[in-house]
Amino acid sequence: MYFRKECDGITLFVRLTPKSARDAIEGVEAADDGRAYLKARVRAVPEDGKANAALEKLLAKWLGVAPRDVTIASGATSRLKQVRISGDPEALALQLIAAGSPE
Repeated sequence: MYFRKECDGITLFVRLTPKSARDAIEGVEAADDGRAYLKARVRAVPEDGKANAALEKLLAKWLGVAPRDVTIASGATSRLKQVRISGDPEALALQLIAAGSPE
């Protein structure tokens, strides 16, 4: 599973590719270690937190939540990140399941 329910939201496991041609969520991918990650691409460069900010904005739009509810919990300088989404964990989990195979 590429997300984990918490008491006041969810944590998404994301693999980010910066300096891409477009901003997009590309689906779920299994890593070599067996863990699943949501694949995301952003046009922003990985300098001064620009790619992280672009990822937060992209995820907020994709999930239909306020940008203030999306924060990088860990992995700020890594491609593999844990992103915290604040809100009702059940509703957010349903949104993620309904999103299925993102474009």
